[in-house]
Amino acid sequence: MEANIYDLKVPLNSRDLDYNLEKDRANLFFYGEVWRGRVRSNVEEHRTIDTIEAGGFLTDEFFNQAITSTCRLRISQITYPAKLRSLQKGLAMVHGVKRATVHLEFKEAKVLFDPNLTTETLILKAIADIGFEADLISVGDEAYEVHLKLDRASSGDMGAIKSSLEQAVGVTYVEMEVVERMVTVGYEPDRTGPRSILQFLEKYGARLYVPPKRRELEQHQEACAYRNLFLFSCLFSVPVVAFAMVLPMLPPYGDWLNFRVCKMLTIGMVLKWIFCTPVQFLAGGRGKDFFETSSMLISFILLGKYLEVMAKGKSSDALGKLAHLAPDTACLMNFDDNGSLLSEVEIDTQLIQRNDIIKIVPGAKVPVDGIVIGGESNVNESTITGEARSICKSTGDKVIGGTVNENGILFVKTTHVGTDTTLSRIVQLVESAQLSRAPAQKLADQISKFFVPVVVVAAFVTWLGWLICGEIGLYPKHWIPKGMDEFELALQFSISVLVIACPCALGLATPTAIMVASGKGASLGVLIKGASALQNAYKVKTVVFDKTGTLTVGRPEVVSVVLFSTFPMQEVCDAAIAIESNSDHPFAKPVVEHAKKMRRKFGARSECCKRVQNFEVFPGGGVGGKIDRKTVLVGNKRLMRVHNVDITPQVDRYTIENERLAQTCVLVAINGKIAGGFGVLDTPKPGTKAIISFLRSIGISTIMITGDNLATAFAVARGVGINKVFAEMDPIEKANQIKSLKTRGNIVAMVGDGVNDSHALAAADVGIAIGAGTNIAIEAADIVLMRSNLEDVVTAIDLSRQTVYRIWLNYIWALGYNIIGMPIAAGILYPFFGIRLPPWLAGACMAASSLSVVCSSLLLKCYRRPLNFQST
Repeated sequence: MEANIYDLKVPLNSRDLDYNLEKDRANLFFYGEVWRGRVRSNVEEHRTIDTIEAGGFLTDEFFNQAITSTCRLRISQITYPAKLRSLQKGLAMVHGVKRATVHLEFKEAKVLFDPNLTTETLILKAIADIGFEADLISVGDEAYEVHLKLDRASSGDMGAIKSSLEQAVGVTYVEMEVVERMVTVGYEPDRTGPRSILQFLEKYGARLYVPPKRRELEQHQEACAYRNLFLFSCLFSVPVVAFAMVLPMLPPYGDWLNFRVCKMLTIGMVLKWIFCTPVQFLAGGRGKDFFETSSMLISFILLGKYLEVMAKGKSSDALGKLAHLAPDTACLMNFDDNGSLLSEVEIDTQLIQRNDIIKIVPGAKVPVDGIVIGGESNVNESTITGEARSICKSTGDKVIGGTVNENGILFVKTTHVGTDTTLSRIVQLVESAQLSRAPAQKLADQISKFFVPVVVVAAFVTWLGWLICGEIGLYPKHWIPKGMDEFELALQFSISVLVIACPCALGLATPTAIMVASGKGASLGVLIKGASALQNAYKVKTVVFDKTGTLTVGRPEVVSVVLFSTFPMQEVCDAAIAIESNSDHPFAKPVVEHAKKMRRKFGARSECCKRVQNFEVFPGGGVGGKIDRKTVLVGNKRLMRVHNVDITPQVDRYTIENERLAQTCVLVAINGKIAGGFGVLDTPKPGTKAIISFLRSIGISTIMITGDNLATAFAVARGVGINKVFAEMDPIEKANQIKSLKTRGNIVAMVGDGVNDSHALAAADVGIAIGAGTNIAIEAADIVLMRSNLEDVVTAIDLSRQTVYRIWLNYIWALGYNIIGMPIAAGILYPFFGIRLPPWLAGACMAASSLSVVCSSLLLKCYRRPLNFQST
């Protein structure tokens, strides 16, 4: 554990409490039901913390991460890995910068910094001092904002509009473009929304305006620019090729090209000069002219760049597809104060606000996240989770924006809108993964660091070698093409070496593969948070599984209830209901529900409303508190032993029998005596045994780690084919066990879903969270499985392996062109076969190398889940 620990205890049901913690290191605002625990959330100062991890502490590590801000920058001149390295080193030296991620292909940088030590302006100035030009794209996290265009507003109205908007309820900021009459309004979704803001500006002709994403716009502009340049160069290069290579081969049609205009120039040379001048200014002298070399070299390079930009656009189009999953419109239902329906209005999806009631007809897409308050239907969630089977949704179930309603009508109350929807967060997650740098990129950086000087030396040696050999007569004169001399021949070989050895393809090898793989993973319901996680997963040799909710279905049922003392059943049930109602453990809800049924069975007419005092969570053991001055404990045998509660032979026999049947025994102790017990069964997920078997077949060992008792854990593990079990472990012990496995040289992946798993997920080399699990487990993980299906553990590892394989294949493509092409460009085949690689053809090969690398990465879009384990 860290040296400085801050013990936090917040009364249950406290709201909006401002705590000045020791040393005034942070002011944290808490909202909702919180309790003694460790805050595990990378949040900024003064932001709401809604995920509190039970049973831990506040540490220095949290405070060091808490006060941070983020900005994204556009950097134009970053074109080669060498420049990227110098920029990263420079950013790392800026005072206050905690982390900087620079993406070569997007030409973007994401900087995490301490706002108390530096600002965006100072960061921009530091980048300028390094020698780069940068523009600010955004500051902070994605905000709630709406973009509007005011058709009936004059320039004089804009000032008044801004003032009135800034005073409106829920508006956080207002940005305006007076000339274009456009306004961007930030807002708090709990107080207002885009529809209210639109109505506020209705008299000015306000309408929604969707600004194009900067990256997409710039990529489109870059592609158009290269396309236009290529077509422009072709307009002049094609005639040049005809004059230089086609017509001279077709006498007598090309004879006129040899007529001399003057002593030094022929008609053909003049025409080539005229047509080449718009492509590039070049002067000829005595000897052979190189007009066609210049124009064709430029044309091929432009063609290669255009195709490369188009291909790179396709490698990141997963984001565009994800963003367009949500429908354009939705059916809003308006009610009066009495709950009577007033109207149904079709509105733009961007105008949906929290707590709106939306009607979703069969075949329509769900616009935003929400809860079903009426109706029943099957919903296809394959676009978000990758789950092919439709899921039945009824009152109380959650629905996700972008999914498809298949057969019935659903009435949904919206809970998450704008950038807070699952779909938006997936897009942000994939974008963040694409911006991150994989460890494999370091290899390209190291190679390019030495590659450029080596190429320059090789080009110089090529020129010098051919020149010397020609001057001293080491090769016959007829090797020199007509119109050339020894110097010009040597120069062409040297230029060809420089052109073909351009390291552009090397820089594309890793980022393009990461971009495609992270997008493909998202479409399969496997969200990968960063390039490091994607690359590290292929090295995993040990997978550690949590039990409850991970290997098991996560819907436990009470299968038996037993009394062990003179306490009546109703009192035991009342104690269990009161205590477990405050617990978030997966077994708490079924115990409460079954205890309520037992109360009704024994004649209770009213609901249990016992008040709990001094409620406390014992991680890995259970919960406890005081009810009517009686001390009550609800949990496992370990909890009872810690609190010196006597375990009678009768209790011991009952627990052993439950454990033999893979059931967990939840004991209830009142005033130091065990009053009763609940036998809880949570069945393993279907297909788990086949998945464990498949992992073993590909050389990956599996382990179960759980807080449950040893006998139950072994029974469950035996049923799914796991031989090694660590049981009766609290969250800290789980994390320590993961660290212990790592010290033995294992690359460890941890798969879990609960609060108790977050320490272990963070400690593992690769943390894999089940998507249906708690927010805190998902925050701590590197990979999130949206389907909550263990098959996707195999998918994540296999996708990682395929991606790393593709990265190495890309390196082979990139270096292969250079290793094979450079000797040919240097003229190694010329003495034997008369094969020479002119500069324009070397340019075509260079462009082809970049294109082949990008196309190789695009093949990852054809990735399919492994099917082998399904028949195991």
